[in-house]
Amino acid sequence: MSDTNSPGMSGGDAGGRSWPEYLRGESHGAAAGGPGGSSPQGGSASGAAGGAVPEGTAEPGAGQPELQGPRRRVIGTPSPTSARTLLPERDGGGVQPRQPELPPDPPDPHRARTAELIVATCFILAMVAGFGFLVAYALIGVGSLSQVLHSNLALGGCLSLVFLLLGIGAVIWVRNLMPTVEITEQRHPMRSTEAERAAFKETFDDGAAASQFVKRPLVRRTLIAATVPLAVAPLFLLRDLGPLPGLSLDKTVWRKGLRLLVYGTGRPITAAEFSSPGSLITVGPEGYLDNDDQMAKAAVIIIKFRPGQLVFGPPVEPGHPSPPNLTVPNWTVNNIVAYSKICTHVGCPAALYEQTTHKILCPCHQSTFDATRGAKVIFGPATRALPQLPIGVDSEGFLIATGPFNEPVGPSFWERS
Repeated sequence: MSDTNSPGMSGGDAGGRSWPEYLRGESHGAAAGGPGGSSPQGGSASGAAGGAVPEGTAEPGAGQPELQGPRRRVIGTPSPTSARTLLPERDGGGVQPRQPELPPDPPDPHRARTAELIVATCFILAMVAGFGFLVAYALIGVGSLSQVLHSNLALGGCLSLVFLLLGIGAVIWVRNLMPTVEITEQRHPMRSTEAERAAFKETFDDGAAASQFVKRPLVRRTLIAATVPLAVAPLFLLRDLGPLPGLSLDKTVWRKGLRLLVYGTGRPITAAEFSSPGSLITVGPEGYLDNDDQMAKAAVIIIKFRPGQLVFGPPVEPGHPSPPNLTVPNWTVNNIVAYSKICTHVGCPAALYEQTTHKILCPCHQSTFDATRGAKVIFGPATRALPQLPIGVDSEGFLIATGPFNEPVGPSFWERS
């Protein structure tokens, strides 16, 4: 191999040209040696590179431009095509476009189309089930045990179908329309840099494209339609919280002259019939035993005591505040006292009675009341005594109410706690 084919051995190319210039065939006359671009050996710069000068043309040193001809590649150097890829132009013309992190489309278009139809069907059925939930909530009443059963079955079934179909559609979507890739994200400071934010935007755009959410409007629209009933459901549920009770919780239907009817039989009771000490009976106001809304506040327990067991305070007119921790004497009949059955904690029925200790127990949270001292609280989370109902007898000897409760029954409001 001659010295003229090796740039490392040529005096004219020693440091005078870069590899891209050399491979493109460019020459710098001043860098090749003496004036005119001739080498010390008397050859031209193109000659040093292994090029030939056509006949009838002057040498480059004579002031004529050098003609470009086919170049002979030096053994061991990359081809010009590879050189353009390995050594891109300075203007960025050879920069490759950024490859997305996630494949934009599923590998099997036919299978993806089938999965899309299945997902859309699931979302449409979820929408129908959601509207079924709203219809069942609005139309099925809860006035009886049978209606409550049917309402629970309809509401539970429809809502279960909504979430089940949404879950099935989401699983099929992820498994068949989105790519399966593993991405590892390194920990980074809480405040992202601008470069990281830009990278996140690119990743988000890639994920949006890979999820097919934008490219498949059928899936997108049916998903939105399936979630419409769930978005509307709070309007139905919040509407059912009203109207505000106002002062309706402060009063019951008990008033002067209403007989005490035994709950379950619906018959009135006389003081002579209720003569066994330690007995407890649940009673309600005459004419309201079948009214669940009113009985929720007006349920009463009556207890029979032996003489001397009740701890009395001063007499109080019905409707006026009673003394704390004491039984009002003129509100009883033959040592029979009446208390509200509604626990003052959260409204559970306080109907368990221990005869030996005269304690009324609420089974829900173990609030305990002393029946001999105006049903005052002696244990548990309740903060108020059970309200006492003033009772008497009518002309026929039946137990009646002589007035309303002296205070609101049931759970304490925050201003009374």
